Amino acid sequence: MAPRRIETKPMIICLKTLLLLYSFIFWVTGVVLLSVGLWWRFMLGPYTLLVSNGPCYAPYVLTGTGATIVLFGLFGCFATCRGRPWMLNLFAVFLSLVFMIELIAGISGFIFRHEIKENFLTTYSEAVMKYDGRDDRSLAVDSVQRRLHCCGVGNYTSWFSSVYFPVSGVPASCCISLSDCRGADLKNETVVAHKVYKQGCYELVTSFVESNVGTIAGVTFGISFSQVIGLFLACCLSRVIHSNQYEMV
Repeated sequence: MAPRRIETKPMIICLKTLLLLYSFIFWVTGVVLLSVGLWWRFMLGPYTLLVSNGPCYAPYVLTGTGATIVLFGLFGCFATCRGRPWMLNLFAVFLSLVFMIELIAGISGFIFRHEIKENFLTTYSEAVMKYDGRDDRSLAVDSVQRRLHCCGVGNYTSWFSSVYFPVSGVPASCCISLSDCRGADLKNETVVAHKVYKQGCYELVTSFVESNVGTIAGVTFGISFSQVIGLFLACCLSRVIHSNQYEMV
């Protein structure tokens, strides 16, 4: 039995090293998800009002998932160092759950992307129609138009049917140059046509998503299937330790 243990010791050391490296990368992934969730919650909160009429739970899901992965990433490092089979098996079970959740989320997002686009069109159109320049949704519309250099839903003519247009014309966030718009009659359709961005925000956002959907899907599924590597390493290390009754010093 002793010679067998000596022979398997390099294998266990190799598996431990690989699993520790994987657990660290897994932990970093959790930190990234946690940071993205907090950033979404506190920095992109107003933009979620343009995506859905109801409450958006995505930032909370990302934050909770990230925090859980951080904890289990640390647990994976601890389980690897201690070399207890039951800890490694528990870590493997968690990785399998994460794999299934990420895979289901990725497939659902890919399948229902058209419904998400339609919901965005409806919500954004409503925000433009009811724009008053003061509420959170109106401020989000202004921010989108300034950042993306776009105007309206399909184009700047979307504002002509807005309740805001008969009073003040188009918002300043549509203007190509604030100096040109200052003092201009933004209630005059001819004037507006020459001083605002021509491209609509809906087309700009959806075309960007569609052109990058392959990359987004690839990254999502790549991250999901990376859990299989950790699952394999944890199960192999647990099995080798258990079968050879190896005691970690």
